[in-house]
Amino acid sequence: MTIAPPGTRPANRLYDTSVIIPAPVRPPVHCPVHTGRVRSGRAALVFSSTVTPADLSVLIAAAARTVLTDHGRDATVVPDRAVVERPRNPEHGDYSTNIALQTAKKAGAAPRELATWLAEALERTDGVAAAEVAGPGFINIRLATDAQGRLVTDILAAGTGYGRGEEYSGQRINLEFVSANPTGPIHLGGTRWAAVGDSLGRVLTARGAQVTREYYFNDHGTQIDRFARSLVAAAEGRPAPEDGYGGDYIADIAAQVAEAHPDWSSHSAEEIQELFRAQGVELMFAHIKRTLSEFGTEFDVYFHENSLFESGAVDRAIATLKDNGNLYEADGAWWLRSTDFGDDKDRVVIKSDGNAAYIAGDIAYIADKIARGHDLCIYMLGADHHGYIARLKAAAAALGYDPDRIEVLIGQMVNLVRDGHAVRMSKRAGTVITLDDLVEAIGVDAARYALIRSSVDSSLDIDMDLWTSRSNDNPVFYVQYAHARLCSLARRASENGVELPENLSDLDLGTLTHEREGDLIRTLGEFPSVLATAAELREPHRVARYAEHLAGTFHRFYDSCQVLPRSGEPSGEDAAPVFRARLALAAATRVVLSNALGLLGVSAPERM
Repeated sequence: MTIAPPGTRPANRLYDTSVIIPAPVRPPVHCPVHTGRVRSGRAALVFSSTVTPADLSVLIAAAARTVLTDHGRDATVVPDRAVVERPRNPEHGDYSTNIALQTAKKAGAAPRELATWLAEALERTDGVAAAEVAGPGFINIRLATDAQGRLVTDILAAGTGYGRGEEYSGQRINLEFVSANPTGPIHLGGTRWAAVGDSLGRVLTARGAQVTREYYFNDHGTQIDRFARSLVAAAEGRPAPEDGYGGDYIADIAAQVAEAHPDWSSHSAEEIQELFRAQGVELMFAHIKRTLSEFGTEFDVYFHENSLFESGAVDRAIATLKDNGNLYEADGAWWLRSTDFGDDKDRVVIKSDGNAAYIAGDIAYIADKIARGHDLCIYMLGADHHGYIARLKAAAAALGYDPDRIEVLIGQMVNLVRDGHAVRMSKRAGTVITLDDLVEAIGVDAARYALIRSSVDSSLDIDMDLWTSRSNDNPVFYVQYAHARLCSLARRASENGVELPENLSDLDLGTLTHEREGDLIRTLGEFPSVLATAAELREPHRVARYAEHLAGTFHRFYDSCQVLPRSGEPSGEDAAPVFRARLALAAATRVVLSNALGLLGVSAPERM
């Protein structure tokens, strides 16, 4: 049976492996260990016997430096890593590079001349079967079958560690996301960040970062007062205030507070307001935390905004700004010189009535995050927060910090769609669709996958009919079905006595010569680079799109290549070596699919 890819997927390769290796944010801690040799003239370079796209990128760049040096040219112009692409036409080879076109003139050579030197050197490299010059200076590279095959055993040996990297090793990243006010359930916009932020944290961790997932608990300000007044009104049987909050959840929380404090009505109005504020916020936030946990999103830190005021952190931050001259007094208020640091206007920090403006807490919060040892602070904010990018960076600079330690990601709106029409009302919240509504409609796995697989730069429509369907048009079903199919294949292999050898080096991976086998191996090899790019660009949707591409590549392999012996063919220990090789390839695919789904926080079912 042929499994077609999801019909809803836009153009191929949205995980963008056209550029296999991006320039890293900072140099990797180490390069792969190499055992093969490439010789060009006087010098010898050592490279990996397993040629993955990542290794190939380093190999090509190092070989280019070697041949330029051998020919007396300037090798310093060669980048650390070469751009490696998958040719559109498989007949042109497994990979291609344009490094000769990029660097030849700067090195003092003609592009085709450098390409010829480099192709000759690459052909003498273990794992490279052929390297040919094409056009004005492109190099098409074909890998040796056994070199590609060794990637399979590397993946099986690495297991859950395959795809991980060290380029962020030693970096402490504070990742703040969701941070919804405790005045109601999490709406769809916050739900998008609950999925995307959690996935980004997993990706950054996989590439070596020490990530602190943080929820900023906004329990200070006028919105909390409005929430408390709404609860009191509900308890007294009155309509919500004009600027208050509605929905069944308000009545439920008010009833819980009243039940826990039967004598509440005997207190003064001020005491009643404070009782419902404190108890209401606690109950609402408990619901938010429980909902997020059930959604698969956990936080390391729940930071209370009010603590910044109670601890004196706001006062200390303001004192710092006054002392360094970046806070000035005008019209009875204190203003931040934010325009000096790239903001579009100066910001009021202390209002003329003496109360702190909202940005005062933001300033103190930046100082607190950096004081806790974070090298980078990432804020994931909603579509209406574009002004915060310059504002937060200016605040950091005014405090004396490098503004590049502040990074702001903006997520666009999310709509829930049924029968082609937007669903506007929530049963519980009254005005907006919530995380609870989305999970009830399509389930946790589908909700997380739907929210993560598209760039947050674009608004998103979630089609309930699509995401609840058990069809190949449903991307999460398509990927999870591939994993379940792989698990079924492993069970059938075991039943037939076809097992992988204890020593994986006993596999004859040179038998994997079919075009579909090569496609699958090369796709598996791209996974570490996909993760590196997803981490660098803060785009976990690349992992989802890669998973879909990998699932499709596996289905095409499975439809074209017989993986297990048929009835009547030798099986068990007598099975042909190609069957064990293909079973190993399938097992490696299962590992990578499982790893990708894990980074999305989506389950990898063994049966469907």
